[in-house]
Amino acid sequence: MSRLANKISLVIGGVGGIGGAVSQRFASEGAQVYATSRKGGEITRESAGMGSIHAIKADASDNAHLQRVVERIRSEQGRLDVLVVNAGLSEYAPLEAISEDHFDRTFGLNVRSLVFAVQGAIDIMQPGGTIVLIGSIASDIGTKGYGVYGATKAAVRSFTRTWANELAPKGIRVNVVSPGPTDTAMMAAASKEIRDALSGMIPLGRMGRPDEVAAAALLLASDESSFTTGAELAVDGGMAQV
Repeated sequence: MSRLANKISLVIGGVGGIGGAVSQRFASEGAQVYATSRKGGEITRESAGMGSIHAIKADASDNAHLQRVVERIRSEQGRLDVLVVNAGLSEYAPLEAISEDHFDRTFGLNVRSLVFAVQGAIDIMQPGGTIVLIGSIASDIGTKGYGVYGATKAAVRSFTRTWANELAPKGIRVNVVSPGPTDTAMMAAASKEIRDALSGMIPLGRMGRPDEVAAAALLLASDESSFTTGAELAVDGGMAQV
């Protein structure tokens, strides 16, 4: 089944980790995927019998970069059907250690860039378009040392509700996927003690995989969720649910 056949998709922060898994899954479902990353040069990979992934070097925190990406999609495709905003930053800082730089950097990437990515993308979206924001269960739980990060993800959840309401008349749906601890390269660098402690907090007894988050993003991006908007789909093994 090609659930995104002939769809044009943009994944902000779409190379590596969760975003990379989303890009791969969307391409396997027939989408033409534009994936941004701050690192590396531009590459294009064609997948036989699948869609394509066009990886573009772009800094999600720079609005000018985001505008250039949207203009490229407008020039090459004429429209955008699916937007996924995944770029984000998580740094440890308890209340007494929060600096202006930490606050501005975290809100700048996790919130400010998300707002302007969505604002730019809807200009080339038509009725039937879908927006999937990558949030976090950190918006619902008070994790020590991650107050600023959690606040940014609470903002993402709030924007999801507001934009779902605002964009409904345009025929555009907006939803959020909120992962729990996920076994990415960043998590792999953590100590075994930290990984075991996190796994012990999850009812299913393990961390999630990037492909499991990508499957949730696919559901919300596809017509299989055509009557779903403003919703949050937690992919956390039950960590913040039970």
